[in-house]
Order: sequence, then structure tokens, then C-alpha cells
Amino acid sequence: MQETLSMLYFWLKAGHIIFMVFWMAGLFILPRQLVYMHPSAPGSAEEALWATRTGQLRNIILTPSLIVTWVLGLTLSVTIGAWSDGWFHAKLFLVLLLTGYHGFMVALSKKMARGERPMAEKRLRLWGEVPALLLALIVVLVVIKPF
Repeated sequence: MQETLSMLYFWLKAGHIIFMVFWMAGLFILPRQLVYMHPSAPGSAEEALWATRTGQLRNIILTPSLIVTWVLGLTLSVTIGAWSDGWFHAKLFLVLLLTGYHGFMVALSKKMARGERPMAEKRLRLWGEVPALLLALIVVLVVIKPF
């Protein structure tokens, strides 16, 4: 029984890492696509092309990866009993922030697909750096477990 649980843990962990990488790749790509969409004229063929691309990214990669990452991560946390660890609480907080960022960027991409430009291109470029910062902090918490 213990051997089965050990093997299940490694499969859960592998799946969590794989889908986290997919999710992060999507979060790195989406702001870049929005930067490319920004100068296109509202209603133009170029804007429609970028709107299609961002929609596909959201529907094929981002949202499914977010869901699978959360499900596998929560299952892992129960499996290893991480709920009492301080590092896990900090990680969970940062992942919640990353999930909020995901929602913010998805909403922004939908506005831009409708021809709105609610954010300056330079500010959009800065927002594109957020997932890298959060990822670095999350990895440090998971690997080092400082508390």
C-alpha cells in the first residue's frame, strides 16, 4: 500500500510540474501577444488575427493548465500534509496572486479583442514581468522551504 501511495505521489508531482510549466508559458506569452496587438487598429484584420490567437491561447493552454495545476497541487498538498507548513501558506498566497493575475490578463485580452486599449503599451510590457517574479518566489519557497 505504501509503495502505491509513493508512486501516486510522484505521478501527481510530475503532472503538477508539467501543467505548471504549460500555465506559466501561457502567462509569459499572453502579455507579449497583447503588446503585439496594441498598435493594430481596432476592427482591423491584424487585430482580429491577434484576438483569435489570444483566444486560442486562453482556451487551449491557459485555462485548462490553470485548472489541472490547481487540482494536482491541492491533491499533492493533502498527500504530503503541507497545510501546516508556513512555506506552503506563502506559496498558496503567491499562487492565488498568480491566479488573480491570470484573470486580470484574460479580462484585458478580451477588452483588447473588442478594440479597447485600456492600458498603455509600456505599462502592458511591465505587467508582462509579473509572472516571472511570482514564479521565482514560488520556486524558492518550494525548494528551500525557508519556514
